[in-house]
Amino acid sequence: MLLVMNHFHLEMKDVSKSVFRTINGTKVKTSILSGLDLRIKTGELITIMGASGSGKTTLIRLINRLSELDSGIIMLNGNDIKNLVPMELRRKIGMVFQVPVVFKGSVRNNLAFGIKLWGGNTVIETLSRDAGIPENLLDADAGQLSIGEKQRVCIARALANQPEILLLDEPTSSLDALSAQKIEKLLLGLQKERDLTIIWVTHEKEQVERIGGRRLVLRGERLEDFHA
Repeated sequence: MLLVMNHFHLEMKDVSKSVFRTINGTKVKTSILSGLDLRIKTGELITIMGASGSGKTTLIRLINRLSELDSGIIMLNGNDIKNLVPMELRRKIGMVFQVPVVFKGSVRNNLAFGIKLWGGNTVIETLSRDAGIPENLLDADAGQLSIGEKQRVCIARALANQPEILLLDEPTSSLDALSAQKIEKLLLGLQKERDLTIIWVTHEKEQVERIGGRRLVLRGERLEDFHA
């Protein structure tokens, strides 16, 4: 299949995905994405809403191959992501999950692990500053941080290899309103400073209104423009 997509950072073409769900005690194969198309330019902010179970998380997991699509094609800078080694792909496409998970040890150890994992040369102090982590927390026990602080550590780890694209799976859903808005401000600042392409999954209409960007909703296995 030959596709010309040189001016798009990321393109999904005719993507379909089914998952197994348990219904009345029986596993049933269910289609959640069908014939989905999406084109994203460098530096764009995309927000994706949708009902619970609509496939929002599955959609972004396909982009860095944490899940594999059933059919269709996903292109990064004009290249089929199936031609990239998954680890290399995930250097280019970072992901922040809904519930922050930190490793044992200090914040500094967590950030050093991220840098070592991806083979980067980012300075820990620079990484922590970019993620809004105060210097006096670098030697604190990461397990004792607040949820908001842990999420900043996870964001910093995701930034360790200077990804081109950042996937956000409801990164503020477990935070209080004030902490959520601080994380929003941080991420929007990083997007502008780095010309970072962001795909942000959220279930909150109010958050979509605050952060802006191109608004999409996943409905009936397809992506549609979101209208308030």
